[in-house]
Amino acid sequence: MSVVGQGIDRVDGRLKVTGAATYSAEHKLPQLAHAVMVQSTIAKGRIASIDSTAAKGMPGVIAVMTHQNAPCLALPQGSEKKEGKEQSKPDQKKQPPNPKLSLLQDDVVWYNAQPVAVVIADTFEHARDAARRLQVRYTAERAQLDFAQAKKKLRRPEPQPERPSDTGRGNVARSMERAAQRLDVTYTTPMENHNPIEPHATIAHWNGSSLVMYDSTQNVSGVQRTVASSFGIAPEQVRVICPFVGGGFGCKGSVWSHVVLAAMAAKMAGRPVKLVLERTQMYGPVGARPLTEQHLVLGASTAGKLAAVRHDTISSTAFLDDFTEPCTAATRMLYASDSLQTSQRLATLNVGIPTYMRAPGESSGSFALESAMDELAYRLNMDPVQLRLANYAEKDPEKDVPWSSKSLRECYRVAGERFGWDKRNPQPRSMKNGRTLVGWGMATATYPANRQKAKATAILLPDGTAVVRSGSHDLGTGTYTVMSQIAADALGLPVSKVRFQLGDTMLPEAPVSGGSQTVASVGPAVHQAARALRDKLMELAIADTASPLHGMAAGDIDAADGWLVARAAPGRREQMTAIVARAGGEPVSADANAAPGEEKKRYAMHAFGAVFVEVHIDPDVGTIRVPRIVGAYGVGRVMNRKTTHSQLMGGIVWGMGMGLMEKTEMDWRFGRAVNANLADYHVPVNADIGAIDIVIVDEEDKQINELGAKGVGEIGITGVAAAIANAVYHATGKRIRDLPITPDKVMV
Repeated sequence: MSVVGQGIDRVDGRLKVTGAATYSAEHKLPQLAHAVMVQSTIAKGRIASIDSTAAKGMPGVIAVMTHQNAPCLALPQGSEKKEGKEQSKPDQKKQPPNPKLSLLQDDVVWYNAQPVAVVIADTFEHARDAARRLQVRYTAERAQLDFAQAKKKLRRPEPQPERPSDTGRGNVARSMERAAQRLDVTYTTPMENHNPIEPHATIAHWNGSSLVMYDSTQNVSGVQRTVASSFGIAPEQVRVICPFVGGGFGCKGSVWSHVVLAAMAAKMAGRPVKLVLERTQMYGPVGARPLTEQHLVLGASTAGKLAAVRHDTISSTAFLDDFTEPCTAATRMLYASDSLQTSQRLATLNVGIPTYMRAPGESSGSFALESAMDELAYRLNMDPVQLRLANYAEKDPEKDVPWSSKSLRECYRVAGERFGWDKRNPQPRSMKNGRTLVGWGMATATYPANRQKAKATAILLPDGTAVVRSGSHDLGTGTYTVMSQIAADALGLPVSKVRFQLGDTMLPEAPVSGGSQTVASVGPAVHQAARALRDKLMELAIADTASPLHGMAAGDIDAADGWLVARAAPGRREQMTAIVARAGGEPVSADANAAPGEEKKRYAMHAFGAVFVEVHIDPDVGTIRVPRIVGAYGVGRVMNRKTTHSQLMGGIVWGMGMGLMEKTEMDWRFGRAVNANLADYHVPVNADIGAIDIVIVDEEDKQINELGAKGVGEIGITGVAAAIANAVYHATGKRIRDLPITPDKVMV
């Protein structure tokens, strides 16, 4: 029986619940010093002076690193800032190797909370106290902190693979004129910040010209390359280690300033240095979901068939570097319409650079698209599910290719039945529980099935256990467990005999753990390496005259429970340990390099789902409760039922936060977040969550990869905010187009 698909417990679970799992800030090194980052208090300008006299005189202080004494970094080719984004001309002798990094190479301030100094001391407390004594004076300049003003100077983003800034098919204007019903609306989403339990943390230790880093990251190889480039050394001279990540969700997928600053501080101090961001320091210098303004125009026939769709998005970005929130991605492929036009534009602000946040683009974009579809359904006096079915795309309407697999119809059916959608009275304010207003809403969920190349190694040890290695990551998603299951199945070993190693640049390279692609990318590499190892053991047995399997064909042999067994004659069998022992007693290994082929040119690859939400609203004070959510998802072949359920539930909970709570409150006079803590930045807690019923629709996809796995980390959040907004309208008759949906908006 295959162990893949079974909901086995996490193999790393005991380490985590007993505190034995070592996170990046917990590694112990001799003579470890502590660093604290000092941030700017203006949004634009220059540093006029830094007085470090008092700070240096504090107990335990080792050094104060500023732009006046920081190590000069490498100046790579092409590091000049892009035309139109130059704010102040920096010192050309010092230039960050990556434009988004603030590495104390000049005196220019690009945003409030930008790193401007690092204080190093023997303890964290000493470093923090000294950092507060640092006196920094600025020459402030007028910053661009008004989104409405920034929209007057919109820019088209640079093209990204599979994410064009402008798309079009058909004739939208002409089709819109013929439409029987038209909807023209604008939706907005706020800036949102990541809040993983584990803050960003880095330990850096130089040994001559070589550097070892313990970094909380979703991309050890990316950190290795960026740090090596910064110091002008070979990547092989930098080792990055990250066995456990206490949550990432996108913010740890990029390399941020503090990572390189920790290495610079270690070089200046001449000893290992730990730099851990305080919770408040995670608002600005390590990315956030950008503001968006989305204009949607839908035209449809009386039967609900979409005649034309137009989706124009403006998202905020930064002067230091661009980031585009691809809100139109789902609109381009989700529904069938012969005429469609989308655009992405950037409004530049003096803020920290935005970054990926769980389901970037699809989460923000699905709020707008799925809310608009609900509004259109009401205009047409049509059931929202039926409207979606009337526009069901049997193939990708953008690429004009078939889906690798698509179970969305089944998702609508299963989730709708479990929710009881057919009992819904569509009239707003028609359903009540006593005085409480009851609303039912639904939306479609989708996310692309991504894959990149990855490498893996499988090793069978003389004791009969296997070690499988790949430089991937476990963000709490279950990578350790799932890869152990895949390897165990391919090798023919019990999961208890397999140990998976990850999170180290000394291991075979794997891609960033983001975009819901880890299982789809690393899984095939692990599978192929384990298969290659099993085949090597078979070859050894077949060639060995002392083996009961001598002379057999490899195709006639199975591997199960640590044995190689003749398929037609089960009595002819041999333990794998015996094969290794007769071959010299040394470990036997095999490598694999798995990569996608041409399949993405022939098929469109997406996961799909449907989410149904019930809300209860107090008509007097506007409080909104979500007693139940039902979601059904087609996500390819499931590797582990338990971890898949956990990931989908986590995404749904985050979708609730996006819909009802999350917003980075900015003081736009100064460009600084004023709720930069977990007390004031609201996220859902256990008391906010009602029943969450998740159904995984059986789905087979032989196109995406040999395992049929799509990825589940992000699809869960998509559609949830829209389903909540649609339920709020059904309950109250008030359409909220501006997230989050708070009591004041419901009551007004």
